[in-house]
Amino acid sequence: MWLLLAFISALLLGFYDVFKKQSLKENAVIPVLFLNTLFSSLIFVPFIILSASGQEWISKTILYIPVEGWEVHKYVMLKSVIVLSSWIFGYFGMKHLPITIVGPINATRPVMVLVGAMLMFGERLNLYQWVGVLLAVASFFMLSRSGKKEGIDFKHNKWIFFIVMAAVLGAISGLYDKFLMQRFNPMLVQSWYNIYQLLMMGVILMLLWWPKRKETTPFRWHWSIVLISIFLSAADFVYFYALSYNDSMISIVSMIRRGSVIVSFLFGAMLFREKNLKSKAIDLILVLIGMIFLYLGSK
Repeated sequence: MWLLLAFISALLLGFYDVFKKQSLKENAVIPVLFLNTLFSSLIFVPFIILSASGQEWISKTILYIPVEGWEVHKYVMLKSVIVLSSWIFGYFGMKHLPITIVGPINATRPVMVLVGAMLMFGERLNLYQWVGVLLAVASFFMLSRSGKKEGIDFKHNKWIFFIVMAAVLGAISGLYDKFLMQRFNPMLVQSWYNIYQLLMMGVILMLLWWPKRKETTPFRWHWSIVLISIFLSAADFVYFYALSYNDSMISIVSMIRRGSVIVSFLFGAMLFREKNLKSKAIDLILVLIGMIFLYLGSK
């Protein structure tokens, strides 16, 4: 079951990336990210209120959010700091790079998760799973070659550095998620980490962006900003429940979720009209074959 949930999460993440790219097009990054955290928080506030009010019916559903103290919330707050740091790097990188470059780079994130999972949780991969991981690594090096055709030097482009940093922090977040899901209620983690992010982004918005808003890229409202929050919240909801299964493997779940690159790549070709699709398609095919091997190795 956790494997199926991971694939559903990957599909939802793909649409999340597309709407994120659309929202950031010629737009100010910080207010878009702030609104993302705002709308994501608003999705969960009703469930927090209903759960805290003692409504018996909600306590019997997966939407129930238990009331916990600082001993639990401090772990959730740390999750918020890690994720928000990853998002800040990722949003700026996404704005300045083609989505057909960003997607495959993010697809290599599970390699870092794999190393961490083996060291921290004692996870071990079989032959099929190792083949899938090695194909993902190969796709990253091929992608750097594709990027040079668009004048993107992986070694000296700061936006590539931003995406790589987002991937590293995302990998740390993934490993931390496994730790959290073994101990705490999934809805508790997802709802409150969004609210903590909203508070942090509110401070960043008022201190860093608002005073200089007239000197930087102006903010423009776009309907896709709301869809960022909807698809991300749905993807994370499914993802957290996948990790709550005792036999779930974070190294495999993380790799499958990177299959979202399929959706973002297709929209990058059709909606954003990006270049050098033929060479990037080869990189994508490697990722897809890697997904197949991971699936076969996890049956």
